Amino acid sequence: MKINTDNLKGKCAFISGATGGIGKVIAVSLAKEGCDLFLTSTTNSSLQLIVDICKQYDVRVEAYSGDLSNEKDVYNIIKYAKESFSGIDILINSAGIFPNEDLFTINDKSYSKVMDINFRSAFIFTREFSKYMSKKKWGRIVNIGSSSAYFGFGGTSLYCATKHALLGFSRAIHDELKRFNVRSYYISPSSTQSKMGMATKGQDYTTFLNPDDIAKYIIFSISFNSNIMTEEVFLKRMEAR
Repeated sequence: MKINTDNLKGKCAFISGATGGIGKVIAVSLAKEGCDLFLTSTTNSSLQLIVDICKQYDVRVEAYSGDLSNEKDVYNIIKYAKESFSGIDILINSAGIFPNEDLFTINDKSYSKVMDINFRSAFIFTREFSKYMSKKKWGRIVNIGSSSAYFGFGGTSLYCATKHALLGFSRAIHDELKRFNVRSYYISPSSTQSKMGMATKGQDYTTFLNPDDIAKYIIFSISFNSNIMTEEVFLKRMEAR
């Protein structure tokens, strides 16, 4: 089936974690589809590299770096995004960190930082940008989850907790916003070939998902404009028999 992505052209997409393994590929993919972009990440130099790549596709790209564990930075990002564009049509909550600590070594500071980046920022961005989507009666919200939302893995209790929280949130906003034609998607990749994936212990990195394939699936999902939609998806690699 040929995917018709015409309805994405001219839309504005906000992407957090835009320099991450999945986030940067989504950014370039949306630029190719004619979407204007607002990109945010922690490191300004890495962010500028993605901005330069996306601008090659003749779309407008704005960016603002900030620490998503810092409340002031989060609201400064929102403020700059609203000043830069009249509204956000597509929200990609891709920011996340993977604390390589077990239950006994995680301290309160680590807990707050991981919860703020992996869940709280997504909650705030969704709350703020979905207002415009609801008024316009069109919007797409993609929360990048993890297989950890469905399975508990030893040594990753905090990370699993944040992904469970994001899953519950996605399910709730799907029900809350669907009457405005604002669609929410929870995309849960299994281990992915990214910097975060490299931190995973005891697995074969070469078997991990390719971020390009994940981005293609997301583009397909958000461009599908009929009454049928995918609310949540668990992506994993097909194993050869």
